[in-house]
Amino acid sequence: MKNWNKKNVSRLVTKELYDKYGIPPLTASVFVRRGITDGEEIQYYLETDKRFLHNPFMFSNMTDAVERIIQAKEEEEKVLIFGDRDVDGITSTTVLYNCLKGMGIDVTWRLPGTTDPYGLNMQAVDDFAKNYGTLIITVDCGISNNEEIAHAAELGIDVIVADHHNPPAELPSPAIIINPKCEDSGYPFKDISGCAVAYKLCSALRFSASELYRNEVVLMSVRPVNDAYTIECIKTENLVETDSITETIIPGTVSFTQTRLEKFLRGHQIFVWDKALTLKMLSQVFGNGIEFEVMDMQPEVAKAFPQLARLSLMRLKNLSRLARYNPSLSTEIQGFFNIFVTFMTKSYYTTFKNIEGLEERDLQLVALAALADIMPLKNENRIFLKHGIASLNAGHAREGLVELLSRQQLLGKRISSTDLSWNIVPVLNSCGRLGRPELGVELFTESNAEKRQAIADEILNLNSTRKQLGTEGWNYALESAEESIRKYSGKLCVVIDERINRGISGIVAGKLVSQFNVPSMAVTFVDDCAIGSMRSCRGFSVTPFLDQMSDIFINHGGHDLAAGFSFKKERLNDFLEKLSLLAPAIDLLESDTETYNIDAEIPHEYLNPDLIKTVDTFEPYGEQNPKLTFMSKNLKVLDARLIGKAEPYHLKLTLESKGNKWPALFWNEGERLNRDFKKDDYIDVLYELERNTFNGMETLQLIIRDIAAPGESE
Repeated sequence: MKNWNKKNVSRLVTKELYDKYGIPPLTASVFVRRGITDGEEIQYYLETDKRFLHNPFMFSNMTDAVERIIQAKEEEEKVLIFGDRDVDGITSTTVLYNCLKGMGIDVTWRLPGTTDPYGLNMQAVDDFAKNYGTLIITVDCGISNNEEIAHAAELGIDVIVADHHNPPAELPSPAIIINPKCEDSGYPFKDISGCAVAYKLCSALRFSASELYRNEVVLMSVRPVNDAYTIECIKTENLVETDSITETIIPGTVSFTQTRLEKFLRGHQIFVWDKALTLKMLSQVFGNGIEFEVMDMQPEVAKAFPQLARLSLMRLKNLSRLARYNPSLSTEIQGFFNIFVTFMTKSYYTTFKNIEGLEERDLQLVALAALADIMPLKNENRIFLKHGIASLNAGHAREGLVELLSRQQLLGKRISSTDLSWNIVPVLNSCGRLGRPELGVELFTESNAEKRQAIADEILNLNSTRKQLGTEGWNYALESAEESIRKYSGKLCVVIDERINRGISGIVAGKLVSQFNVPSMAVTFVDDCAIGSMRSCRGFSVTPFLDQMSDIFINHGGHDLAAGFSFKKERLNDFLEKLSLLAPAIDLLESDTETYNIDAEIPHEYLNPDLIKTVDTFEPYGEQNPKLTFMSKNLKVLDARLIGKAEPYHLKLTLESKGNKWPALFWNEGERLNRDFKKDDYIDVLYELERNTFNGMETLQLIIRDIAAPGESE
């Protein structure tokens, strides 16, 4: 029996999704099978509008960061952006540099050198101080640089930390920190990239030019409830709800000053929907002795959205797409707030016509960073990628990225998240891995096309070197990997070899995880320092594990599944002894690498080109959102042949279902032809459906994951 797992799904739940969101039954069943049934999750699969992104001012410290940068501009201060050497750091640096430079700020950037540790370093701080710099902004790093930031303060340099890595127990001080993983960040989603944090900071900075910036207003709704009236108010600043109040009052029972409304409304601009009706109801509640100064949003909104001109708030709330997925937003006041934000956002983009173009360019890099840093493709990460990839497919690739796409033969074809992950991210990562991260930023910021082409060629050459070093490093790692796994009772793999290039230690650690399915470390030496990378799997979190060795490390940090560290070479024995003590407590989830999870069984009549619509619904694919895996039974093998120039050979098949002929590829499984099946046999197939572009022509094909004889998969 094949280990093909197809979870049973509730028809009732599937029907609910169909009825509530109009999701086709097949797509609804995939959502249910993947455990995605909550509207707040589903919205990020069905929607693409940037309105579904979280407001940058939800970061509790965002206004402080914006104000400090505005001050730097006004006082003509020197500003340094300090980033990281990987794709996330390169893109973060680029996005923020372009923004600050566009604001007219005296800004420079710096990335770690070949021998520099991860994060902000003392030398960079001292060099900046000598240049009379006064503000450092770290991107994709900084959250663990307590000593360096304290040193900067001693030199009169302020620091803004725009990071996304796991914070230490003691946060750096003094610093303005914008990090979604900090407990008091205020931000509703923790798992965005460093580049996304930089993008949020840039969005907030651009918004600061709007008249709405720091302008606190109140939205008011009044509605009759039996013999009383309910008055609801939302206080909003920078298009973020900051406070709310609800009062239900029977006319004539209390005066206005006896309610909480008087204090809540005092000194604020008040917006209502249908001024005449609102004032009439307020007079019925409080009498005619009080004059409410309110502004009517309805006429202004009607100019931008004529279809809303005559609608009441009751009807408006039922039209809200946000409320469709979030029942808590389906009240009249929340509907008013939603239309207020939508209208003001539209007005903002109309007033500042270049903003959308700048954001489109930024989101291409945010998309790259999300894939490179293996961010989970859920929540707003999906919107980031949808916009970034759509922009590329519309032919709007930004400078630098267009050169890489061209050299990787991706221009002119439909680009997917997989294309970027396999063909662009590793190339760009090679800059940092081989000690030249500045090439990445130069590629994205250089205005001269010929110079960009030369930089792109240099990066491609580095990537070739990276591949060779990766092959060599992997061979070195294999020499001791299995012995290490036995030493740590099958819970950990630790490879220590000075022949491994420091730039590919992360790659080696990742391959060890893929090969042996245990958390793995790859450690090498640079001068008197040991530098290592750790990658994880099976539910084991890296950073708490490394935290237990903080007394040994010079520095360390990262994410739950990937981190880096360094320590003095002389402390190698201490490091190994500590690993021996900690390894027995490592708790790993059971491995399920041999199980194929099926998203849907596709009968013959549904195995047709329309199936790609379901595939597209779940794009982009990546971390925590693997490609859809389908199963179809009793497909006839019309043709089968071996392809490839060297073993293991691949299989190219033609399969038939109800008159549809499907080209199919089965990688590395050539030996199964005429052993497990042959031409004219009927087989059960596990597969992915994808587009194939050749000579400008796009066709659909199956990528086979497994094959079974009829009945064997039951």
